[in-house]
Amino acid sequence: MAGGGGSGGGVSPLGPAPPMWYHRDLSRAAAEELLARAGRDGSFLVRDSESVNGAYALCVLFQKHVHTYRILPDDEGFLAVQTSQGVQPKRFKTLPELVSLYLQPSQGLVTTLLYPVDREETAVSDDRDYSDGEDEKPPLPPRSASTSTPPGPDTPTDSPPAANGLSTISHEYLKGSYALDLEAVKQGACSLPHLNKTLVASCKRLNGEVDKVLSGLEILSKVFDQQSAFMVSKMIQQSVNQGGDQELENLVTKLAILKDLLSSIEKKALKALQDMSLSSPCSPPPLSMRHSKAIPVQAFEVKLDVYLAELTKIGKSQKYTLSVDVEGGRLVVMKKVKDNQEDWTTFTHDKIRQLIKSQRVQNKLGIVFEKEKDKSQRKDFIFASAKKREAFCQLLQLMKNKHSNQDEPDMISIFIGSWNMGSVPSPKSVASWVLCRGLGKTLDEMTVTIPHDLYVFGTQENSVCDREWVESLRAMLKEQTELDYKSIAVQTLWNIKIAVLVKPEHENRISHVGMSSVKTGIANTLGNKGAVGVSFMFNGTSFGFVNCHLTSGNEKIARRNQNYLDILRLLSLGDKQLSSFDISLRFTHLFWLGDLNYRLDMDIQEILNYINRKEFEPLLKVDQLNLEREKNKVFLRFAEEEISFPPTYRYERGSRDTYVWQKQKATGMRTNVPSWCDRILWKSYPETHIVCNSYGCTDDIVTSDHSPVFATFEVGVTSQFVSKKGLPKSSEQAYIEFESIEAIVKTASRTKFFIEFYSTCLEEFKKSYENDSQSSDNVNFLRVGWSNKQLTTLKPLLSEIEYLQDQHLLLTVKSLDGYESYGECVLALKSMIGSTAQQFHTYLSHRGEETGNIRGSMRVRVPSERMGTRERLYGNALNVKRCAVYSQMFLKQFFLHCIPPMQALWGSSSSSLSVGESSVGEWLQRLGLERYEQGLLHNGWDDLEFLSDITEEDLEEAGVLDPAHKRILLESLRQQQQQK
Repeated sequence: MAGGGGSGGGVSPLGPAPPMWYHRDLSRAAAEELLARAGRDGSFLVRDSESVNGAYALCVLFQKHVHTYRILPDDEGFLAVQTSQGVQPKRFKTLPELVSLYLQPSQGLVTTLLYPVDREETAVSDDRDYSDGEDEKPPLPPRSASTSTPPGPDTPTDSPPAANGLSTISHEYLKGSYALDLEAVKQGACSLPHLNKTLVASCKRLNGEVDKVLSGLEILSKVFDQQSAFMVSKMIQQSVNQGGDQELENLVTKLAILKDLLSSIEKKALKALQDMSLSSPCSPPPLSMRHSKAIPVQAFEVKLDVYLAELTKIGKSQKYTLSVDVEGGRLVVMKKVKDNQEDWTTFTHDKIRQLIKSQRVQNKLGIVFEKEKDKSQRKDFIFASAKKREAFCQLLQLMKNKHSNQDEPDMISIFIGSWNMGSVPSPKSVASWVLCRGLGKTLDEMTVTIPHDLYVFGTQENSVCDREWVESLRAMLKEQTELDYKSIAVQTLWNIKIAVLVKPEHENRISHVGMSSVKTGIANTLGNKGAVGVSFMFNGTSFGFVNCHLTSGNEKIARRNQNYLDILRLLSLGDKQLSSFDISLRFTHLFWLGDLNYRLDMDIQEILNYINRKEFEPLLKVDQLNLEREKNKVFLRFAEEEISFPPTYRYERGSRDTYVWQKQKATGMRTNVPSWCDRILWKSYPETHIVCNSYGCTDDIVTSDHSPVFATFEVGVTSQFVSKKGLPKSSEQAYIEFESIEAIVKTASRTKFFIEFYSTCLEEFKKSYENDSQSSDNVNFLRVGWSNKQLTTLKPLLSEIEYLQDQHLLLTVKSLDGYESYGECVLALKSMIGSTAQQFHTYLSHRGEETGNIRGSMRVRVPSERMGTRERLYGNALNVKRCAVYSQMFLKQFFLHCIPPMQALWGSSSSSLSVGESSVGEWLQRLGLERYEQGLLHNGWDDLEFLSDITEEDLEEAGVLDPAHKRILLESLRQQQQQK
């Protein structure tokens, strides 16, 4: 925080005590709200700058508008208000000195500072928020408070001292023994015995660590380098006997040998193994490379879904059996015909082109088969249940991955588990947790034992040490999958832990691993509540995982909300270049899990009655997390799978039959109503593939008063793309071009704005010029616009369409006065690729709060030489539709809760932004049905060739409900097919 910095001469920039008008890390939006409430010209406050570490922002109200001035420290620590170029700034040692100048008239601000707006001091109450009200004092932090690397067999159990030992001992030497050495030198001494003693003491720990490393290398050197092995053994033996004056010299010698060993042993080992490979037979593959057990052929009974007209010809619905042979790479489609005869067709894995999941009919699946060259056929099947459909899709995806010619996967499966362990060790077996067996949306038994690519375990009140916990997880996965999963990250804050394990075959696909933690306990200093996080890249896709334990207590909703916002802002994960964006926008996929501690607002007896009747809908309507999300207070635009399992807290330990909801405390009777405290949510970039296949809790793990929860996801991933055509020539360069951008920002400021553009497909971030149009019909909102001349053309690093359709563009709208962000968003390039401009329209957010919305017209122009793509199993229809529906839902909520209706802000005209016509658009326009273009495009029907497979149900899902219009569209498509 800025308030913690120093100033010239060691004086605090805040003076002897922070002034009441200094609001620390108050957000820009909150500062504007406080000034609006003050309501008088000349009202002011100072807060920390959001754009520059160690800087401040002076916010002043004048004529109902907020003006912001940056206060920057110089190299000497003096403070000055940022001035126009060429104007000499006035420098001050402290903030109070600076503010006192501007309390005087005519000092260059928009108005004199007249009325300070004081911060509201909130007393820190000891609410005994330690362990859901069960402990009388907070649990002590574990000996190892944070683990930043995966624990290994040599990980020391003792944590290092908090302070640097060398620093402490050195100070003692300079205070005392230094004078004795000086006196000895004056008398002609040639050595410094006291300094030598100091250095030996300081390096005690280093000596031990070097011995450990040398002992390990001794084993390797005996195999690969006999000469070095003799020297290492000799040095280890000497170090046991030597001490005193020779100890430091011996350490230096050991470090020199260690340096030589480390620089040479790999080359010598390589030569030795090459020699061995020429003279000895092949050895069996290492355990990590062995495959998991074979998956048997699985059969699914389905019905063919056909048009009503076709059904009258057939006479009755046709029954089929779909048999998936994962090991053999085949799908057998068998149709039952007359006299119990069977007609079957076999499709190899490469002939299955696409799966299209219906969102309206959860057990319906469209499969696109390749019939002949460049021709395909789509068949829609109805499964016995949605669970069976998901099992079929998972097996088919596994088959495609297993037999694909592609070096890298397009899809991975992720298991996520969250469990408040109640400060007791786990039982011997928690297999039901990792196998997703129990209550709620569970996996089909056909697929329950298929290993996932990633396992993420988040625990709270976990008293088991890191190494023991991770090893128990690895042993459990080994027992269930016969695979040695690799630990890629473990992060701990007191007893809050997150561990990420990955299939051995994926270990080299993981990079850029990051870890962080945030304390949100009493006064944000205790780690009994807070969050731990892990982030990494899986090939070209970024992932973030956050495990948290929020404030407990039925009535502490606001505290939980603030916990969430603090974690969102302070957790340091992901690309550091994206510091303008909170973690909800830094990752392709962000998963948030943990004991969120939100409760049910209902009488206890009513809650118990609904649970006994398994009627969860009335309870979900009074779930605090759902209510706060509806108000856009927390988890803005996150998703959560439907809850169909009973509340996971607060059970009687040793049973899952009884909820214990009362406990006598010293302060009186405490009530903990049964609640869904334990949750798993996620947020993904638009137009990406992610499907939640399970979400439930176990019913047989009873050591804690919480039940473990689980969720599994099918997630699309991208490769680290390498262009086969090399870097593009100028004639083959792709471009991202904007026609115009318009934003409505929630602010009382009237400053100018610019836009910054970030993307992994750009060499560096780019900036627009300042907006060239600005207007306001509401004092709390500002409408700003950029024409084409103010917007820069962006040049991606690579120009292949296959690369660009996986890329996303992050935008942040920043002010010229303070260079602070007023809102951020993310756009998918996939739907913007084409010869004509396409419209985009999405929301803006900042620090987890909605701050406006933005729309514009852009296109991604790809040269014809770079248009080749490869097919993927899942098409765009599922995700584009989901994104579009969610976007419309959000925008509706945003304008309901925050600002006047969209029509009132954007105006009644259709705006100057044009929607480019596509072939589908031209076809609809010719039929006079262009109103359906957006619905069809959002559902993935963007190619006339592919439209030939569309059904009446697909048209209904795209918004075509009029029977006459459906007939016109289907007849037109039929005629087009006949003309071919």
